[in-house]
Amino acid sequence: MVSIKDIAKKAGVSISTVSYALNGSSKVTDETSSRILAIARELNYVPNAAARNLKKRETKIIGAFLTDFKGEVYGELLDGMKKVCNAQGYDLIVCSGKQSHRMLPERMIDGAVILDQTFTSEELLMYADRNHKIVVLDRELDHPNINQVLLDNKAGASLATEYLVEQGHQKIYIVTGPPGSFDSEQRMKAVKLVSDRAANVEWIEIVGDFNKSGGERAAEQILQEYNRPAAVFCLNDEMAVGLCNRISDTELRIGEHIHVVGFDNIELTRYMQPRLATIDYSKHKWGALACEQLLKMIADEKVEHERVYVTLVKGESVGKA
Repeated sequence: MVSIKDIAKKAGVSISTVSYALNGSSKVTDETSSRILAIARELNYVPNAAARNLKKRETKIIGAFLTDFKGEVYGELLDGMKKVCNAQGYDLIVCSGKQSHRMLPERMIDGAVILDQTFTSEELLMYADRNHKIVVLDRELDHPNINQVLLDNKAGASLATEYLVEQGHQKIYIVTGPPGSFDSEQRMKAVKLVSDRAANVEWIEIVGDFNKSGGERAAEQILQEYNRPAAVFCLNDEMAVGLCNRISDTELRIGEHIHVVGFDNIELTRYMQPRLATIDYSKHKWGALACEQLLKMIADEKVEHERVYVTLVKGESVGKA
C-alpha cells in the first residue's frame, strides 16, 4: 500500500509537507500542494481512515457562501440551512467575498454550501481534492466530495414562457439576470428551446441584473418601443416588481397592455395588484436540503445529487393576447 512516505520521496519534500498538502493546510503553497496531490493520484494513494479520524479536526460549523445577501430569497434559504444545522448540533456562518474563501483551506469550517460567483469552479475542485466537503447551488461539478442541490431553472423558465405563448402573445421580452449567473444562463437555455418551437413569436432580450433597478430600466426600453400589447418574462421577481412599478406610472396597465411573469414567488408578489404570475419553489426546503446533504457527506454517508422542483403560479398580471 502506498504511504505518504512514498509520496514525499517522489515529490522530494518532507513527510510533514505531504501531510499538510493532503489535509489542505495553508502552510503549503498552492503550487506545491497541487504537485503533491497529482503525485498522490498517480500513485493511487488511499488515506488510512483510522489515522485520518485520529487527526480529524471538527469545528461543528458550516459555512454558507453567498454572492449577495439582498432579496427575500436569501432569507428563507438561510433559515432552512440554519434549522437543519442547529438540529444536528452545528452552527451556521454566512460568508461573502474572496477573503472569506480561506475558511475552507484553513479548516475553520467543516464544510461549505456555495451560492457564490466569486468562487471559480477550479478553486472548488482543488478544495474537493483536499477532502473538503462542498455542496454547490450554482453550478454543475463532478467530484466525489461535491454534491449538487440545484433549482430546476430550466423547468421553471419553460413553464413561464410556454404560459405566455399559450395565452397568444406574439411579442415577448426576456429580462435576463447578470452575466455569469448560473440561474440566468440555465433559464435562458430553456427560453431558447421554447422560442425555437414558437416561430411566430418575436423574442426580445434585455440584459438585467436581478435587482428592481434592472426591471425599471427594462420598462423604459419597453415603453419606448411600445406599439402593441407585449409580454415580459423577468428572470426573477425583483426585476418584475421594478418593471411593474415603472409601468404603473404610465397610462398602460399590467395584465392588459403589458403582461408580466416573474420567477421566485417572493412574498411581496402576493400583495401586488394585479397579482404577479411567477414560478414558485420552496426556498426554505432548498436551503434545508443543501445542509442535509452536506452533513451526510461530513459523516461519510452516500448522497445523490438533488433538484428542487418548481411550479407555475398564475396571476392577473398575465391575460390573453
